[in-house]
Order: sequence, then structure tokens, then C-alpha cells
Amino acid sequence: MRPSQILAAVVALASVSSAIDVFGNEMAIGNAGEMLFGRQDNNNNDQSSSVEEKSSARDESSSAKETAKETSNNSDDSKPTSSGKDSVSKTTGKPTSGSQKASATKSAKTVFDPRLPAGGIQMVTPAPIAGAQFYKIGEWVTFAWNYTSLSVTPSAIDILATCSANSATYTLAVNQSTEATGRVLWDTGAYQKTATVPLLTETYTLMIYDSDLSVSATARAGYLAVFNSYTFGMYTPQPYTPWADYKCAGCSGALSAFEKLTLKALLITGGTTMFSLLYFSYNFGMW
Repeated sequence: MRPSQILAAVVALASVSSAIDVFGNEMAIGNAGEMLFGRQDNNNNDQSSSVEEKSSARDESSSAKETAKETSNNSDDSKPTSSGKDSVSKTTGKPTSGSQKASATKSAKTVFDPRLPAGGIQMVTPAPIAGAQFYKIGEWVTFAWNYTSLSVTPSAIDILATCSANSATYTLAVNQSTEATGRVLWDTGAYQKTATVPLLTETYTLMIYDSDLSVSATARAGYLAVFNSYTFGMYTPQPYTPWADYKCAGCSGALSAFEKLTLKALLITGGTTMFSLLYFSYNFGMW
């Protein structure tokens, strides 16, 4: 370098040094170390990390305040009221009414799809193909059946027999436990001996229904409907009569009106046939 250039450089350095000393003594422009940032030669993001840490700290502080506020509100709500009354229930020292007990103990009925059939009964004894049945009054009568299309099995059933001739209802069983195959035995002889409404020689209808319902209950899907489609006959046997003493009230030695009419038709037809044969044979000269 030329001497002139070296001299110029020294003067410039001296000027800069003097300026730094002046600014260092005067705090009007602040600390130069805090205002000036040097060139970054690596990939460290210390400044951004510090900013993110400060933001995270502020968020955590806000969350802690909100949590403390909610806890305070919950503790206020859990305090008992000074009136001593409970909006849900209270003790009055009086017994609960019957309607309230019923509503508390009554179980909700399950409602099934109305397109499903109601529960029914299929007779097993006597068999459906056995035809009409007639039972002698004084002997044991047996009925057996199976349940069909049941979604809810009744806890108990009532079994009755009705007669339309005297509008009477005869009880075969009450509150009988429900089983897969129902069965009832009816001692008609024991009933007839002590009955105030005796059994008649008539046709009867067997009725089976849920004990919790009535005979007029409406059929519901899945529940046992009232069964009243099986009919049977009952009769009173006649006392034994010796053959020598037997007299038939409807028997007679004379011909009945139908028998007389039949006999007349045969005689007229036979006579007409014979007369026609003789007439034609005589006209043709056969005799």
C-alpha cells in the first residue's frame, strides 16, 4: 500500500473509535449490543425458540386460570341450599300413596314391531286332526298346547271354559305357571258334585289368556293373545237299563211316513210296468 492510503486508514479508524466512546457515554440511543445483531453463520433458531417458549407459557397460564374458575363454579353448585328442600325428593314423614307406589313399581312394556303377529296357542291334546271331541261329564278331561310367536312369555295364565247355553264360565286353572308345553287336567266329576252351576250337555269354548290381562284384552305384537278358538262337547251319560226293561220312546211297529211314501212309489211303478207289458203283447198277437 501507498503511504497515503495507510494514513487515510489510520485516520478513519481513529474517527470510528472516538465515535464509539461518545455513544458509549451517552445512553440516548440505547445499548448498541441490544440493537445491532451480528450475522448468523449456523442453522440454530434460538430466537424463534425463545418466542415460542414465551407464547406456550402464556397459553399454559391462561388454561390454569380457566381451570381454577371452573373448579370454583363446581364447588359453588355442590353446596347444599339453606332452605333444606330437595327439588327431586323430600321426606315428609307421610306414607307414599298407592298410585305413586304403582307408578314406581310398574315395569315398562316393550313395544314390538306392529307387523309382527301376536302370540298364539296350538292345541296338542287333542290333536288338531282328531276332529270334534265329546267328553263324558264325570271323567277327567285333559288339554295340552304349545305357544307360538311369543316374544314375551307371560309369567302365569288363566284357563277357563265357557258355555253360551247358560252364559256360564267354568274355571279350570288360575295363575298357572307358564311352561313350554301347557297342560291342564279337569276333574269334571268332582266339579259336578259341588257345582252351583252344573255342566250341561252342550258345546263349550276353551279360553286361555295372560293372568295379568283380561279376556277382552286387545292382541299386541309379541304378547300372548286371548285364545278362544277351540270348542268341545260334553254330555251326561244315561243310567244303565236292562234289556228286558228297555223301551224305545221313538220306536214303533208301524211304518213311518217316509217308508209309506216309498212303498207307494214302488207299487205304482211296478203296476204301471206290468200293465204296459200286457197291453203291448196282446196288441201284437203274442197271446
